[in-house]
Amino acid sequence: MAISEVDLRRRWSDGRPCHGLWSLLPGAVAGEVLAGTGADYVVVDLQHGATAEAQLPGVAAAIVAAGSVPLVRTRSPAFPDVGRPLDLGARGVIVPNVRDGDHAREVVAAGRYAPAGGRSIGRLSGGADEPLVLVMIEAATALDDLDAILAVEGLDGVYVGPGDLSLSLGLTGEEHREELRGVVSAIVARATAAGVPVGVHAFSGEEAAGYAAEGATIVTVAVDAGCLREAATHHLRVAR
Repeated sequence: MAISEVDLRRRWSDGRPCHGLWSLLPGAVAGEVLAGTGADYVVVDLQHGATAEAQLPGVAAAIVAAGSVPLVRTRSPAFPDVGRPLDLGARGVIVPNVRDGDHAREVVAAGRYAPAGGRSIGRLSGGADEPLVLVMIEAATALDDLDAILAVEGLDGVYVGPGDLSLSLGLTGEEHREELRGVVSAIVARATAAGVPVGVHAFSGEEAAGYAAEGATIVTVAVDAGCLREAATHHLRVAR
């Protein structure tokens, strides 16, 4: 059964988890395969992935046709980088490198048509009139101003990036693993208490299930490139 961005917003607001996949690999076929697994959403990564903007209309259409919601991690929080994927078929954006509450407010405005925001009319392919707008918590300044971010009107959720957050907090390395996990858990708890949907970037179903048990409802289960590498490595090992 196909799901829409409206369904995601409603389920998150009701505190019900939605499960998704993260895509670094380019092309409509990759998007279709991921969406065909039954994922509620597929995030196409423009910041670190191989998909180009020109491919987005086809990739987004393939994801929708397979019954999932196409979301995009934008290249940056800049105004044009937020609006562009929404004009090319994305039903929502996850925006990286957000500094604080004021910055989050600017990002939300970039994803909303007037009078709620400043998004320009000119959608080319697919997309949504009221797309999902989520910001990433991956900087020390964002963590310091978390209460203000959670209070931003029109924000659909926050998404924790543990990798960059560990760099920003100086908590890289195995010796800081438990401390970082505590920080992430605290963010999930604070967002949940504020009634704001929250997710954490995960690389396995086990890891994602752990965050979901703490209250995360934006449950990213795995990354396509990692899954491909792990599966191919396993089958090679078995065959050899």
